Amino acid sequence: MRGCGSSGPPGSALEPPSSSEESDASGAIIGSSCRKGIHSIRPASGIFTNPANSRIQSHSGISQRWYYCGVQSQRPNALSALAARIGDCRRCPRLVAWREQVARERRAAFAEEEYWGRPVAGFGDPAARVLLLGLAPAAHGANRTGRVFTGDRSGDFLFAALWRTGFAIQALSRSRDDGLRLSDAWVTAAVRCAPPANRPTPAERERCLPWSVSELELLDELRVVVCLGAFAWDAALRLSSVLAAPGAVARRPRPRFGHGAEVAGEPYSLIGCYHPSQQNTFTGRLTEPMIDAVLERARSLAEIER
Repeated sequence: MRGCGSSGPPGSALEPPSSSEESDASGAIIGSSCRKGIHSIRPASGIFTNPANSRIQSHSGISQRWYYCGVQSQRPNALSALAARIGDCRRCPRLVAWREQVARERRAAFAEEEYWGRPVAGFGDPAARVLLLGLAPAAHGANRTGRVFTGDRSGDFLFAALWRTGFAIQALSRSRDDGLRLSDAWVTAAVRCAPPANRPTPAERERCLPWSVSELELLDELRVVVCLGAFAWDAALRLSSVLAAPGAVARRPRPRFGHGAEVAGEPYSLIGCYHPSQQNTFTGRLTEPMIDAVLERARSLAEIER
């Protein structure tokens, strides 16, 4: 697997944090700024791992390790620094304009809330073996709360499934500070800004790809990627071609997306899952047993020794 001590491209997660960023006692990179009136506290990324400072908890018969804050692990610090850089990204003018417009012209139900209105980094367990890859932040979900899949119906469905299958400590996620913790899982999106009509362009997807490359380089225990929808499936295939070891054989023919579809290989295996959108969950195209089965299969594949 990839090691977090390898070199990375300029602007990758392996660069040290800038001098304007501060580090709290847990090693999380923190800071704040304000652009066009939009809240921009920089998030700590997920759970900060110190293997010497952990405990085992059983959930539904599944043994889990919950990690707590510690400064000895460089991987969480690098992920936190990466989250800060992602939060400052302005590479895509159309997406910048849309995410900030939504943050100003808020939905009536959230009129009193301060929207995040910036790119959204991934979060979870830095030692995760399973990654869940979505499409992009929802305009009034993660674009509001600042955490992927947090604060919308898709997230309600997804986090409930992660809780049932032992990857999450709770079934609901409403805000960045609601106490949610993931075990052995990391959740992220192929595009980090909310796109108009939930449709990023190919050019926007390509401009966002380096952020995902940097993120996955740091998740060096990763073995399985659960692709939430066809867009995420295509993004994962592109990521695998970038991150594959030199001389690795390309996947041919190009694997087709489908719910439950599997592709073995390096640097990780893929599993397809219908996206937990309201259109899919309300119509029964994606049910709780279906997503639970995918997550259980991901755990089984992650536990296979390589």
